[in-house]
Amino acid sequence: MPRRAALHPGAWWLWSLALGTAATRTTNPLLLALLIATAGYVVATHRTTAPWSRSYTAFAKLAFAVLLIRLVFAIALGSPIPGTHVLVTLPEVPLPHWAQGIRLGGKVTAESLVFAFYDGLRLATLLVCVGAANALANPARLLKSLPGALYEMGVAVVVALTFAPNLIADVQRLRAARRLRGRPDSGIRGLLQVGLPVLEGALERSVALAAAMDARGYGRTAEVPAPVRRTTTALTLGGLLGVCAGTYGLLTAEGGTYGLPVLLAGVVAALAGLRLGGRRSPRTRYRPDPWDARAWLVAASGAAVAALLALASARDPSALHPGVVPLTAPTLPLWPAAAVLLALLPAFVVPREPS
Repeated sequence: MPRRAALHPGAWWLWSLALGTAATRTTNPLLLALLIATAGYVVATHRTTAPWSRSYTAFAKLAFAVLLIRLVFAIALGSPIPGTHVLVTLPEVPLPHWAQGIRLGGKVTAESLVFAFYDGLRLATLLVCVGAANALANPARLLKSLPGALYEMGVAVVVALTFAPNLIADVQRLRAARRLRGRPDSGIRGLLQVGLPVLEGALERSVALAAAMDARGYGRTAEVPAPVRRTTTALTLGGLLGVCAGTYGLLTAEGGTYGLPVLLAGVVAALAGLRLGGRRSPRTRYRPDPWDARAWLVAASGAAVAALLALASARDPSALHPGVVPLTAPTLPLWPAAAVLLALLPAFVVPREPS
């Protein structure tokens, strides 16, 4: 496969984060299921056999566990949602007066369970979208694309993101080896006997990674004049404060006039600070990944989904947030569902990378 077939990893992250943003704008289970199916289809068609690509299954299992935990909490701890359709009545544990508003046991209504399911499914969809980014974007290539000022932080993040997939790969490899030898690979005994080799492998990778980073000059910085350092610090801190103030202004009714200008000024100042801060970490990039037209299309498809669902949430909130009191069946709104299908664009415009 030629080099031009590789997509910029930042485009995958922007696409996935935009889908996660779209998931936060709705509690409609049909739209959330459509977002999960869309992300899963793109992952199924474009992920490779690399270790980080296997993390999608782990994120999907985590999302399912989060959904179950949310339902268990709604059953055991109750819900503020009133309801008339009582499914079961559990023994209620009396609590002291200072724990008012909290209950253990009691009536479990269909309305409270449906509300908990909608809320848990939204968080599960967000986790699936993050898992899609982990499975599609090469973390090493993503590190190359970061500005010099964020290089150290980027290395820490990449190491953290690749730890879990490598750990899962080690567990799968050791369990397969134990099955071939006729030894138990499940249960508490199997997990205990697999845990020590996995820990040993993690320590060996840590030592090898530290030696490789030291050999490549990690942590060495160039001499930067004091005025440049002070200017960099002022721009970065001032830019971040401007971003916070602008975001707060956009979220409040009183700050609608100054919110956007302050936000834009903060972003410009922060980017300028990062640009200047890159001087203290001089490094070259070997064959950098270009941000081509396909990267723009992938990022734009995710951004379009997020923008259209935000618009739909503002114009027709009842369709994107189905009510539970009274209990009604959710319906699939047509044009928001069509907007979600725009996220399938990467499956057709991005060639599959070699395994």
